[in-house]
Amino acid sequence: MRILLAPMEGLLDFTLRDLLTKVGGIDLCVSEFIRINDTVLPDRRFYRIVPELLNGCHTQSGTPVRVQILGSDPNCMAENAAKVASLGAYGIDINFGCPAPTVNRNRGGAILLKEPELMRKIVEAVRKAVPSNIPVTAKMRLGYDTPIHAMECAEALTDGGAEEIVVHARTKTDGYKPPAYWEWIAKIREITTIPIVANGEIWDIESARRCQEISGCEDIMIGRGAVSNPALALMIRGLRSDPLSWHEMKNLLFEFYLIMEESGDIQNIGGRIKQWYHYLSRQYTQALEEFDYVKRLTNLVDIKESLRTQSLIG
Repeated sequence: MRILLAPMEGLLDFTLRDLLTKVGGIDLCVSEFIRINDTVLPDRRFYRIVPELLNGCHTQSGTPVRVQILGSDPNCMAENAAKVASLGAYGIDINFGCPAPTVNRNRGGAILLKEPELMRKIVEAVRKAVPSNIPVTAKMRLGYDTPIHAMECAEALTDGGAEEIVVHARTKTDGYKPPAYWEWIAKIREITTIPIVANGEIWDIESARRCQEISGCEDIMIGRGAVSNPALALMIRGLRSDPLSWHEMKNLLFEFYLIMEESGDIQNIGGRIKQWYHYLSRQYTQALEEFDYVKRLTNLVDIKESLRTQSLIG
């Protein structure tokens, strides 16, 4: 079994990837998407989103990171894939699943599920542009507003040369509302010849097992579940029986603050800390209690002091 860490724009950036892979249990990360328009992006753009490129495309704990790109022009996608490959990308992943309206209006992400032939052309162009030793993979949803074309989309990605597909078991219009339709992943597996990774609504050991059983996939991808419970991957593997203690979690939160402070990302610290508290409140009653307090804080000094409390780091 492999456990992949999902790409989540505005949430799972390199800082959080670093901390979650430090906790352990993650085999592979996929970066937030890099939007490709009509030009070859400068090196700094790739390094800003995926600074792991400067570390052999691995997190500080040694977990490899695939670089995800998003766009609709096969040639531009191919040129940028070749560029990021030259920077040392561990792998190239193509986004066909983002449900954000601004992305879809600009013909990116899940809107392309309406155009399987274009999906094939994009993957084919990227595969031809990237050295054969660098994997080209894709992430898709079941469809835009219906899953009836899910198999056609998966076949297009396979025909284009994708070496693996992560399937988020919901349509674009489903958003992130439960349930996830894992049975559709099983249908996709029946008609494809490449590895399929199951994704969607994996919050705990039980849901991970049910996802594997229903989808038929051994490999899974976790996202919000890992943010809510950083020990989730270890628990699914049977390497840990319980989540991190709240004391351990406070240490991680404080480390998160310190890393952002050191990087100079001052203006986003408060919002990112509150965002993580929000997700942690699903797992920790303490997080819910502290979030009610922290969300009212506007001074970074006060936020930092609240995190320092009970932390061994400060």
